[in-house]
Amino acid sequence: MPISVPKLPDDRLAALEASYAAAVSAKRTKTFVGFAILVVVLISSAAVGEVDLVKFFSHINKFSDYIGRIFVLDSGQIVFSNVTEWFWGLGKWTRLIGETILIAYLGTLIGGIGAFILSFLAAANVAPARWVLFVVRRYLEFCRTVPEIAFAMVFVVAFGFGPLPGVLALSIHTTGALGKLFFEVIENADMKPMEGMTSTGAGWMSSVRFAIVPQVLSNFVSYALLRFEINVREGTVMGLVGAGGIGQDLIEAIRKFYYSDVSAILILIIITVSLIDFITERVRSRLINMEAGH
Repeated sequence: MPISVPKLPDDRLAALEASYAAAVSAKRTKTFVGFAILVVVLISSAAVGEVDLVKFFSHINKFSDYIGRIFVLDSGQIVFSNVTEWFWGLGKWTRLIGETILIAYLGTLIGGIGAFILSFLAAANVAPARWVLFVVRRYLEFCRTVPEIAFAMVFVVAFGFGPLPGVLALSIHTTGALGKLFFEVIENADMKPMEGMTSTGAGWMSSVRFAIVPQVLSNFVSYALLRFEINVREGTVMGLVGAGGIGQDLIEAIRKFYYSDVSAILILIIITVSLIDFITERVRSRLINMEAGH
């Protein structure tokens, strides 16, 4: 038996077609407007950034020449032909990379402790008072808004060259960056355990300690490890302004045109950061899997 397909009246069908055409037209208009805004912003950004494509392509050979030069020894040989001469300062550079890692570790530890304490005062669902939340959040914004390099330059002026300015700069910025991540985790925590404890007469400190901390601790550790990866890279930059670590030797090699030294130091930094990224990624993955298992 043939199946009959009902047909809408012509007036209803015309109305639906008109509605569909209007919806398609509106979507196309939004897409066009969005694309036009994107183009305008792109052109404005290029103008402000003084992007000159002619200048870029006419000078790009200087960049490639420099990259090629850092892989040539003073004797004119390719660096790979004499690894001993290429990595003549391996012992010194390794010690400085170790110093950079320790600067990043201490900066992450101090900043992480500060962020841990302040995050509970900045979370809207557990903050003891609204004015406390407001003050702490503004302080965290200040800490993460000012670049580490700016803090480092200030501390270099105050305390002189060495690792201390780098540690202080990373500590302050880490407090602000981790503090925001931490209080956002706290705001997503289940509040029923805390409500149950407060209903029995438990104080704010005890309620947070036993009802909130167990829920957020694994995420805190994961974010802290991620921040440590970032701080190892930032610790290298700190050295460029005299705040300790391998960055000091790197900027000296660049300024004195020790080309092969630049490539050797960069390779050591890349290897170090890659190893740290790999290790911390494995640890964070295990923490996430453990949390998912529960």
